[in-house]
Amino acid sequence: MGANNHPDYSEEMERLEYTKEYMQRLLAETEREAAKSRENIRQSMGDLEHLDSSQSYINILTNARFFEMAAGRKEEMEAVLQNPYFARIHFKKEGEGAELLYIGKTSLFHRETQEPVIVDWRSPVANVYYDGRIGDVTYEVNGEENRGHLYAKRQYKIEGGTLKDIRDIDLTTNDELLQEALSGKADVRLTEIVSTIQKEQNEIIRANLKRPIIVQGAAGSGKTTIALHRISYFLYTMGGNFPPEKLMILAPSELFIGYISDVLPELGVDKIRQTTFETFVLGATGLKLKVADPNRKLERLAEGSAVDSNTLLLSRLKGSLAYRDALDRYVAMIEKETALLFEDVFIEKFRIIKKERLRRLFLNEFSYLPLQKRLDRIAGILKTETARKRKEILATLTVRYEQALDKALFGIRDDRRRREQTTRLIDERDVRLPAIEREGKKTAATYMKRFRAYNIKQLYRRWCTDEEFIRKTACDWTETEREVCVKAAGEERWETEDLAALLYLQARLKGIPDEWKMRSVFIDEAQDYSAFQLAALRDALDTDMFTIVGDLAQGIHSYRSVRDWETVRNLFPRAAYRTLQKSYRTTAEIMESANKVLGGLAAGLPLVEPVVRHGPQPEVHQAETFDPEAVHELYRAIRSRGHRSVALITKTAREAADMFAGLAGGDGEVMLLSQGSVPESGRLLIVPGHLAKGLEFDAVMVAAFSDPFRDEELDRKLLYVAMTRPMHELHLIGDFSALLGRRSDQENPDRM
Repeated sequence: MGANNHPDYSEEMERLEYTKEYMQRLLAETEREAAKSRENIRQSMGDLEHLDSSQSYINILTNARFFEMAAGRKEEMEAVLQNPYFARIHFKKEGEGAELLYIGKTSLFHRETQEPVIVDWRSPVANVYYDGRIGDVTYEVNGEENRGHLYAKRQYKIEGGTLKDIRDIDLTTNDELLQEALSGKADVRLTEIVSTIQKEQNEIIRANLKRPIIVQGAAGSGKTTIALHRISYFLYTMGGNFPPEKLMILAPSELFIGYISDVLPELGVDKIRQTTFETFVLGATGLKLKVADPNRKLERLAEGSAVDSNTLLLSRLKGSLAYRDALDRYVAMIEKETALLFEDVFIEKFRIIKKERLRRLFLNEFSYLPLQKRLDRIAGILKTETARKRKEILATLTVRYEQALDKALFGIRDDRRRREQTTRLIDERDVRLPAIEREGKKTAATYMKRFRAYNIKQLYRRWCTDEEFIRKTACDWTETEREVCVKAAGEERWETEDLAALLYLQARLKGIPDEWKMRSVFIDEAQDYSAFQLAALRDALDTDMFTIVGDLAQGIHSYRSVRDWETVRNLFPRAAYRTLQKSYRTTAEIMESANKVLGGLAAGLPLVEPVVRHGPQPEVHQAETFDPEAVHELYRAIRSRGHRSVALITKTAREAADMFAGLAGGDGEVMLLSQGSVPESGRLLIVPGHLAKGLEFDAVMVAAFSDPFRDEELDRKLLYVAMTRPMHELHLIGDFSALLGRRSDQENPDRM
């Protein structure tokens, strides 16, 4: 039903125009305030020439803050001016009168009355819209339960400032709204999900922010968008204590970061750190390393190339907690080596501090600190103690010399002997006291030179290349594991699997610099992390405030990563655990085919439940060789049906490059995606399966010829990832009978 057919159309139009007009008035006022602040800053800068400029500095700082706030508010309102709200609730809080609350992406209050013009979707009362059925409802505010009555819910479709549709929500209408949103285009869904967040998604977004959470989410269940909206909710609720710079998203690739980059500003979370695990570790450790392509091993496995069993064994070992435990023992050895370097501290012949006290400080009192920070603390204590003791020694010796001189002057009758004694004492005093002064000032610095700075890279290499070290520390490893570790380390080749160890050693020995010390972490595609990577992150950042989302069915790096969530739950014992098995991305027909691939895995992973949205059956285009013209023709046919984002997904990067070479023409219609690419709308995007993970398209073609999909765990997972990327159409080009079985009558038997 169109908006103008709704009985409240005129009333709603008036409300929308009022909201837009009020926002425009506020924008004009905000601009005037910003201009005034700019002028005040300019005048204060001129006043700095006067001798008494302290008041000018205060004025500059105050007006700069006002300017920053005004600019931020202006930007916030401009972003939502053409779509100020998407829903309304008719709600009565217990003990108060009923009111109509309009829900949008930001909050807006009337300046004079302080009545809400727009209620932020993250506010506690907005939870009633997402979670509450019509009738009596409850919601939490600051841990306290509030009661009320929800009379009605209404949703709006507003585009370009024009009211397009009004719908009063019951369960049936809610389903219709969801279906309509899901039938849209992939390149706008991430930004619009806030209006159709489902109950189970809302529960995860608003789950206890002071506890970690682990989410097993099926392909298309909204894991990424839930994580992003949870960040937005986190900052809205706890922003006073958590500056956005202290929150971090760990993404699987630079390509994925580019994919979500447009969403973050709309959610008000554009200042958070967005990075990959590799970039984070290299930044936090300050190491300059050339790390091997993390996907090369996967590529070789997918290509069917022979991968040495010891290589896979080492990858698994380096991701294990057994590897961490061995490094723990190594750190304990370094700690003991360092403790033995402590000796008594002297200024001249006077003992200032006993070695036992220093060792006790290092091993016990400061044991909660990284080793280097313990040494820094001890250096500070030494500096203070030597300064104090130096003064005491000099004062004591000064008194002694004065007493000795008095004794010589008044106790020796012989003039010659008296002169000799007093001269000797004065000469000795004038040499000794300045020498003690000089020595005392340098004692702490000189003493601390015995402690060499910890070089993380060298210490790691010393450990993993030394058979004796490995034997002493890796006592619970097999003999083969110890041999493989030492042999491989001799090649000095840095891989993704080494990064957890380097981060862990940095945290234990030197500590993480403040600029990299995040207070809350959001990890997407967490199934591709090893247990040691997660443990190293938790310990290095000294927090368990993690939001961890992933899907074991898409664990294409399972040769080195977690294979079950129980391991992760043991690392984060305070974490809540949630599952999302309902897929909102793709059609029932596509999901049914993808579930066939998933069902062939021995792991017995739960099958995905698609939201009942129907579309065309996936088409299998039988072909023995790659035909660029046939692919171009299929692509144009897909585009003619209104689909904007279309991807051609291959099993390997090698075949993606080959197909790009075959398809690329002078018209720029085709684009090959790599790690750092930014996908461009309106072009056929060619992407290898491992990079497609987490992305979403209107339609997908999956093609495999030189690197076909085999009936193996990795290949099934790669194909499952590829088949769950499209929203509307799926085409399989080649021979997929090994994984899909005999073609059904509904599948297109066309040959290409």
